[in-house]
Amino acid sequence: MITSLHPVALAVTMDVIRTYAVLTDDFNPIHVDPAFAATTPMGGCIAHGTLSIALLWQSLFRTLGDNAAGRVDLDVRFVKPVYAGDTLHAGGELLPGGSWAVWVRGGDAMDRITGTARLAPSKELA
Repeated sequence: MITSLHPVALAVTMDVIRTYAVLTDDFNPIHVDPAFAATTPMGGCIAHGTLSIALLWQSLFRTLGDNAAGRVDLDVRFVKPVYAGDTLHAGGELLPGGSWAVWVRGGDAMDRITGTARLAPSKELA
């Protein structure tokens, strides 16, 4: 029985953030303009929240398989922003009852995202 999600990691650089901005067409200056971002309460550019979520989806699919894509109910909370220079690690542990405690953590081992994932039964099995 699988009790831990396959770990996935990503070094977040400004190049990664800019590439993600192009892919998502999200050029909010909090993500891509260091001069602007320095004047905000964040104090600098932060990565898109969905970039961290994408890492979590990778961990889920590498563990549960691509056929789980339409069956995962993901409920997460953003705990702390992700800055360029951070290394993210996504993973999770199986909880009693079959859901997963999921997380994205920085290189400092502090949570950036926490939550749960539940896998609905396959329609073929229902």
